[in-house]
Amino acid sequence: MKKLLENNPLVLMEAAVVEQLRRSKDVQLDALLANAPLIYDPIASKAMTAIYQQHMELAQQADLPMLLCTPTWRAGKDRVEQSGISNTINSDAVAFMQNIRLSDNIKIGGMIGCKNDCYQPDEGLSVQQAELFHRWQIEQLATAGVDFLIAETLPNINEALGIAKVMAATNIPYIISFVISRDGKVLDGTTLDAAIQFIDKNTQHPPLGYMVNCVHPSFLCPNTQTTKVFKRLIGFQANASSLDHCDLENAGELHTDDIAEWGELMLNLNANYGMKILGGCCGTNIEHLRYLITNNSK
Repeated sequence: MKKLLENNPLVLMEAAVVEQLRRSKDVQLDALLANAPLIYDPIASKAMTAIYQQHMELAQQADLPMLLCTPTWRAGKDRVEQSGISNTINSDAVAFMQNIRLSDNIKIGGMIGCKNDCYQPDEGLSVQQAELFHRWQIEQLATAGVDFLIAETLPNINEALGIAKVMAATNIPYIISFVISRDGKVLDGTTLDAAIQFIDKNTQHPPLGYMVNCVHPSFLCPNTQTTKVFKRLIGFQANASSLDHCDLENAGELHTDDIAEWGELMLNLNANYGMKILGGCCGTNIEHLRYLITNNSK
């Protein structure tokens, strides 16, 4: 993973998967686990595979490496136990992704999320609580043979540190990805500079790097960030809409801003701030990734 980042100026990451599945007539997302149980359903898994393969084929055509994540964002121990689904769902999801991978230039990340609401930092766990809660899922993903681990949409630096400590113990490269507000800070009010230093200084093996996800790229406010931030901030998986989180959550329909505007903001992060991993979160699709590829050399 480290060499992949060193040797490639641009690494694609998947666009939104859950959002596309939610709008499919053939798929019903699980109330607790979202798209994770779809790996066991022949029709639904075919629909999910088609989305991933579309992304992989685009990356291959452009001769770019790609990062894909397991559909396990909500597959923590408590939700898995409540659902009654197999307790091997995380390792099964890794196997699912490995089976559909088209080449070695595509890396599979074992993905987790925060325990509670990703937009409510006050619901975040303490460092110790996070270590206890997330260990079960992280160890399942790690032992299943992922290329890297990633914790996404983290609104609270204490829970992020607890996750990082457990991930560091696996000796697998890992990424910590925050959700931020319009002022470029983590939702709990911590600056990205302080959040990164907090985790780097308190983990035996610091993350491979940090990312931001589930917000519009304009939220980063790169001109206000310190230069130190961009030595450790390696990627952005961005929403298609510049609406605030609360507005998007309560919206009855899909909101997207102009793809070109989105794409230029993303490519600016790559060209001028060295952020190599670019992908899409809520509201994005294959066209957002295609824009990045088509306009990357301009």
